[in-house]
Amino acid sequence: MNNKQFEKMKNGNGFIAALDQSGGSTPKALAAYGVPEDSYSGEDEMFDLVHQMRTRIITSPSFDADHILGAILFEQTMDREIEGQFTADYLASKGIVPFLKVDKGLAEKENGVQLMKPIDDLDETLRRANERNIFGTKMRSVIHEPNPSGIKEVVQQQFDIGKRIIASDLVPIIEPEVDIHSSDKEKCEDLLRDEILKHLNELSEEENVMLKLTIPTQPNAYKELVDHPRVVRVVALSGGYSREEANEKLKENNGVIASFSRALAADLNANQSDDEFDAELKKAVDSIYDASVNKK
Repeated sequence: MNNKQFEKMKNGNGFIAALDQSGGSTPKALAAYGVPEDSYSGEDEMFDLVHQMRTRIITSPSFDADHILGAILFEQTMDREIEGQFTADYLASKGIVPFLKVDKGLAEKENGVQLMKPIDDLDETLRRANERNIFGTKMRSVIHEPNPSGIKEVVQQQFDIGKRIIASDLVPIIEPEVDIHSSDKEKCEDLLRDEILKHLNELSEEENVMLKLTIPTQPNAYKELVDHPRVVRVVALSGGYSREEANEKLKENNGVIASFSRALAADLNANQSDDEFDAELKKAVDSIYDASVNKK
């Protein structure tokens, strides 16, 4: 593990950029960026275009280590190059810590939750992540209802896989998202916090995780998780909130920083000039940084 990167993730000021849209969500990400589905044919062209979009973001002067601690990549992005370097190496050269999304998407909803689909090639992916100088990983499940057995299963699966990731000398970002539209969102969050705490308390002193959570209904509901010695950092997903709303909610949660995707790239467009693009990205970066650092 890179100790300098670990120290930056634990104590640095800033946020994590989530640039990890994969197969299913890539057409939506491109459409939001001003590239409609009828402008490309086949997956190869689609992934070329999304890499161009991510390259434009990552190489922008507004995407800097003074504001951005880390960036989460999709597997294809990890294997591609930016300015002659593999993406993780390029990020590291800018002082930004690289993470890799390792999940294969969500299973069908059952017991009020969506578990992760099996990750059959996890060991091989983790081997390649180490080869590519990745620092940590990210994997997402979703909780829709306050079903205790469903939430228990989500957290168990996350930590089971998380321990395999730790054993590969990487830091897992555990992401059991609570759907912001859940009619019992606060109850889901209470059950989730308690379940996560049980698993954190069972980790050894050598086992550390990060947590990526939906911004809670009650401010500072996750304070015990933020303060836990086995937690490197708690980061928040925007979860469908607008950037403004996500930022305001985030400011109410001490010690939690952003890991936004749509809220980061919402105002970026393929048709913007480089100056326009950089100005819009700077606006987004500055506002998300401010919400991550300056608390109410």
